Amino acid sequence: YELIAGHRRKLASAIAGLYTLPVLIRELTDEQAVIAMVDSNVQRENILPSEKAFAYKMKLEALNRQLGRPAEKEGRVVPHYSGKRSTAVVGENSGDSYKQVQRYIRLTELIPQLLQMVDDKKIAFNPAVELSYLPKKEQELLLSAMEAEQSTPSMSQSQRLKALSADGKLTEESLIEVMREQ
Repeated sequence: YELIAGHRRKLASAIAGLYTLPVLIRELTDEQAVIAMVDSNVQRENILPSEKAFAYKMKLEALNRQLGRPAEKEGRVVPHYSGKRSTAVVGENSGDSYKQVQRYIRLTELIPQLLQMVDDKKIAFNPAVELSYLPKKEQELLLSAMEAEQSTPSMSQSQRLKALSADGKLTEESLIEVMREQ
């Protein structure tokens, strides 16, 4: 048996001296277990953006494995989402739109130090999503510039950095110039 959800309840019961608690036993595939685990965890009241981001990514991957099985007689992978986007299916139980799910999943592209700053509320969510489009090397340059300038990028600065990067024009100098803007 494997505990899918209720880890904190199990721990609290053990601390309280209770060694039995009611459980539901279900036979699940690995994909179904991941989906159930993510659905129970994203319902928590205090969940960090990084936790939600990786949970959504994990659920999306599990859904794609589960629902993307080859259709009979077709021999190719065909997702069966009943006309919905896969990211809409991911966000159904949490109330997040497909666009918001996509934004959370984008956060998984941030280097760990920047993602920690999002969790610590030092970088706002939407600017962080824009910064996630920067290659890792440029994110590291940004981190150095942020430390040097003692500031974090606003939404407009993040969008400018993303555009400069996409055009191949993001250098250490241009990065610092953008970070110095008011």
